[in-house]
Amino acid sequence: MEQWVELTGRVVIVTGGSNGIGRAICDSLSELGARVINADITPPVKEGGAEYLPCDITKKGETERLVEDVFGRYGRIDALVNNAGVNRARLLVDTKEPGSKYELSETDYEAMMSVNVKSAVFMAQAVARRMIPCKKGVIINMSSTSGARGSAGQCIYAATKAALSSFTKSIALELGKYGIRVVAVTPGINEKTAMTSADAYMDALAYTRNTTKEAIDSNYEASIPLGRLGRLREVADVVCYLISDRASYITGTVLNVSGGKTTD
Repeated sequence: MEQWVELTGRVVIVTGGSNGIGRAICDSLSELGARVINADITPPVKEGGAEYLPCDITKKGETERLVEDVFGRYGRIDALVNNAGVNRARLLVDTKEPGSKYELSETDYEAMMSVNVKSAVFMAQAVARRMIPCKKGVIINMSSTSGARGSAGQCIYAATKAALSSFTKSIALELGKYGIRVVAVTPGINEKTAMTSADAYMDALAYTRNTTKEAIDSNYEASIPLGRLGRLREVADVVCYLISDRASYITGTVLNVSGGKTTD
């Protein structure tokens, strides 16, 4: 049976592929015949089609070793999906309880910046070194609609995603002459993942927005023009398309996958 996009034999590294959107991306790519490497500090709960390689992507040396390991095994790297991300809902200033655990700390800042931005930069650098001589390749950076709109209680998370979108546009200008395409994907509100369903995250988000977890959940679908949450597989389908040759003229742009919640 003919596949909707041809990815057979493509070698793809996905960071943070053990859970959530990353897991959906790994599964979809594997089903389409790609050789998928899940680079994550945490192993997947159950095995899938992706090969798991443990890696602390916040450490430049580890990302470089990972890339060289993959290239040494397969002799090529066709695509990188910088998917790994962390979100800690925090207020810039907690006026109710100054210095509380829900007020932004240096530790919170460094954790989000390291995982969301630093890792993407140095993964892209290491992969680009191998793609440039081949004159082809695709780098996908997973941004977020919060990076375009801003998000109350998530100022640093939103800032990291805005940085990824800008980083995407800049390196697309640098790498285009080598046949390398770079695209950012900005999901909106999707079905629950391990991160967004965690009690600690929801408690923090409710506190920063002075509401309840139940009120946040009840408002999600009403805020989306299509009237429903996004599906993880819908985001994964976009990534598969962008990696494929059917998207061969798409680079340097940010693709919104939010059901119309934002048009930025």
